[in-house]
Amino acid sequence: MSRPTRIAFIGNSLPRQCGIATFTGDLSQALVEAVEPVQTSIVAVTDARQSYAYPDDVIFEIREEEVEDYVTAARVLNEGRFDVVSLQHEFGIFGGPDGEHILMLLENLRIPLVTTCHTILAEPTPSQHRVLQKVAAQSSRVVVMAEKGRTLLTEIYGVASQKIDVIAHGIPDRPFHDPDLAKVERGYAGRPVILTFGLLSPNKGIEVVIDAMPSILKQSPEALYIVLGATHPTLLRQQGEAYRDSLRQRTERLGVDHAVQFLNDFVDLPTLLDFIAMCDVYVTPYLDEAQMTSGTLSYSFGMGSAVVSTPYWHACDLLGDDRGVLVPFGDAPATATAIATLLGDDDARMAMRKRAYEAGRSMIWSHVASLYLDSMAKARTAYRPKLVSDLISLRIKRPPQQTALKLGHLHTMCDDTGIIQHAVFSVPDRSHGYCVDDNARALLLSSLLSAVGETGIADRMTASFAAFVEHAWNPDTGRFRNFMSYDRRWLEDKGSEDSHGRTLWALGACALSDTDAPRRRWASALFAQAMSVTLDFRSPRAWAFTLLGLNDYCKANPQDAQARMLRLRHADSLMDLDRRVSKSGRRWFEEGLSYENARLSQALIMTGIATKVPAFVETGVATLEWLMTQQTGEKGNFRAIGTDGFFEIGQPPRLFDQQPVEATATVAACLAAYEATSDRSWIEAAHRAFDWFTGSNDHGVSLVDTETGSCRDGLHVDRPNENRGAESVLCYLISCVELGRVNQMLRPILPRVSARQLS
Repeated sequence: MSRPTRIAFIGNSLPRQCGIATFTGDLSQALVEAVEPVQTSIVAVTDARQSYAYPDDVIFEIREEEVEDYVTAARVLNEGRFDVVSLQHEFGIFGGPDGEHILMLLENLRIPLVTTCHTILAEPTPSQHRVLQKVAAQSSRVVVMAEKGRTLLTEIYGVASQKIDVIAHGIPDRPFHDPDLAKVERGYAGRPVILTFGLLSPNKGIEVVIDAMPSILKQSPEALYIVLGATHPTLLRQQGEAYRDSLRQRTERLGVDHAVQFLNDFVDLPTLLDFIAMCDVYVTPYLDEAQMTSGTLSYSFGMGSAVVSTPYWHACDLLGDDRGVLVPFGDAPATATAIATLLGDDDARMAMRKRAYEAGRSMIWSHVASLYLDSMAKARTAYRPKLVSDLISLRIKRPPQQTALKLGHLHTMCDDTGIIQHAVFSVPDRSHGYCVDDNARALLLSSLLSAVGETGIADRMTASFAAFVEHAWNPDTGRFRNFMSYDRRWLEDKGSEDSHGRTLWALGACALSDTDAPRRRWASALFAQAMSVTLDFRSPRAWAFTLLGLNDYCKANPQDAQARMLRLRHADSLMDLDRRVSKSGRRWFEEGLSYENARLSQALIMTGIATKVPAFVETGVATLEWLMTQQTGEKGNFRAIGTDGFFEIGQPPRLFDQQPVEATATVAACLAAYEATSDRSWIEAAHRAFDWFTGSNDHGVSLVDTETGSCRDGLHVDRPNENRGAESVLCYLISCVELGRVNQMLRPILPRVSARQLS
């Protein structure tokens, strides 16, 4: 195994006042001073609305709530030639629900990752469980500081035991000390000293020790309880010193204010070690069992202090075999008895101190640094780079086809309300009325034509599509209605998640490309109103359609931070499906296949290009590769997934009925893959999917009328469907525009590049 020589840390950094900042700095320094010294750098996370004078080893600062900072940090690390990254994970220091923003960084990281878990919850919320599982999945090694941590990770979070290293919290290497000598130096000579240190907050249980002081003073009248540490910065911002003041008032009510000293300071390491050296009893009265790590306990125990503690996990791990005393949570009488007994028995206290000091020799920073280097070496050995797999290239002989745009049938299907859903042969079928799905597609087609500078759809028609979408919006439900009868009655209060997402897609395109400026502003405003509800959606296609709309909307409205956040959340949801569902030989988001499948891949590819997140592109391309193997007939022709077998798990796709939406989605996804990779085979694949319309299909018949632009509704098992509804004509025309634009703008063939080069 090759130990690293360049290491980057992700976590908090001094001078930010918190335990993880101290730990990060101490571990970094220990590695620099190791027998095999290394170079270290830090990516520091800065809490909201704060700023710090970071030292020179901080190479990048992540603003806690700024998602794009996490993506940029990944790029900084990838380009920094680091051998390994050490993540200090704690739910509360990263932005997003339960710190989920860190996942954006990890998804884009191309370096072996070792994660140190500072908190592991036995009863996590579903969100906490998801986040920590994802962090562990992205990590080559996971470090915990006690065996309890390994147990929780394996039993609750499903992390493989062989992936976990148990490495204790590090401590300074100090000689066994005499508290009486240290007291003289600090001005506390002759007094029994009880100490608690750390950032002050209500969960530390200081009240319990204060309540115990009257009983302790009866046994040791000169005893002094020192509470050393600044108020936690978050608590200070929210409440000021109200909590510290309440503790002072408590001492006054109990008449022990002369025996309790509050030192409101975030002390440096030498000062802290002096205080530990002079204490006779160190107390950690934490109120929560689920305390996996305590730096304060580690420092005091390892330096040979007599410790009284509540039985939280880390304390139980360290203080067994008479190396300390455990008392029940919140039990002031038991705490008083334990402290008073130790203060009154010098021999017992000395014996306990020696046992703790000897046990702590394995925790000194030099030893801990060596163990981390070993763990990092294992991570480098186990790491497998995230690369784009070889792209498929199916070469088929195909006849030349026309892509000239004919709009006659489209006009036939429209009236002053919008576009009618269905047709009987080529005659509009008024009995089925209208739907927002098709009017959104029509608005999308109009926007695509505007984007390439083409005319053909009259402004009056585009206005009717937009008016239909506007009328479909139901502010009472925050959703778009879908189906409308021919007499203009809405048939529902809200449509499906998919129809909502598809409407957002059309609005995004209109906001960016419509020729009419007021209509562009209308589309942006309605998109902004309607996008947030998609956070509650569960449909992968709704996520994908929304992402495609966000791709254009964010270009038109780059200042909208909520939209940028939404884009990353939906992309991450698709990534999560891929991780959970894909398996060897089957790279897909779902157990079965449904309709417009390629839109899921397209959405990730386009989002990855826009946000410069290579992982999105890689997953989009890889899933599209697999999908193409399912959409190719024996003769190499495109074969749309049949509607007779949606979501038949473990079964091959049904052959029929085949519908135009599949070909159109595949054309667009292949063109997106070409944009991301410059691989010419994707242009071939896009043409092959388009050729399905014009005869290169399982029945060998053309579905389009090149004079009117109409398109049959698909292929039955024995014949084409002779009806020519709105969805079919719109799909055909959209593919004509998209493929025609690429054919006109096709750049010279370039060397193939991987998605990694986007970073």
